[in-house]
Amino acid sequence: MDRLELTATNRDILGKRVRHLRRQGITPVHLFGHGIKSLALQCDNHELEGVLGHAGLTALISLKLDHEKRPRTVVVREFDRDWRKGQLLHVDFYQVKMTEKIRLEIPVVLVGEAPALRSKANMLEHELETLTVECLPGKIPASIEVDVGSLAGPDQAIRVKDLAVGKDFAVLNDPDLVVAKVSWRQRIEEEAVEAVEEAAEAPAEAAPDKEPE
Repeated sequence: MDRLELTATNRDILGKRVRHLRRQGITPVHLFGHGIKSLALQCDNHELEGVLGHAGLTALISLKLDHEKRPRTVVVREFDRDWRKGQLLHVDFYQVKMTEKIRLEIPVVLVGEAPALRSKANMLEHELETLTVECLPGKIPASIEVDVGSLAGPDQAIRVKDLAVGKDFAVLNDPDLVVAKVSWRQRIEEEAVEAVEEAAEAPAEAAPDKEPE
């Protein structure tokens, strides 16, 4: 896959005043990394949205700064959106060194068919949606596929220690964490009902006596 490209310029507007940038179609971004000076930057929102749509949190990006001849290699570390409007508010980029390992979250994708699901009484639960991995920037996987074909009955599970991953990266999560499991559907529904009932009763029990106003 070709490396994505993005252009950024220096940003002098900081703090709450950045809302004026957003109104102009400009998104404030921040660049940081191991051993480098942090930079306040800004990007065209349309171009940035296009790159984020392809990069996610795993792809390498060539970030071109207007005052530098050579682009910097970065990954998206974090981004914020206005949950009401969906507007992109801020993006953090992390500059990588191709010879230095980094840690990042990789999406977990369930593949295959669990034999246990041939019975409508069972359901598949995706417990762990990302895994923390450590690897060289050139070896970052786009996702980690987990084959659920071994799940033949209720209460069977696939844990982190069961995953067959290559030598290109190391998984740092607790080996006993459950990635996916098969549960009995009726039990899950009963537990959900109990949780709703407990939540409804909790405020009445916890509410302190109030003095009349």
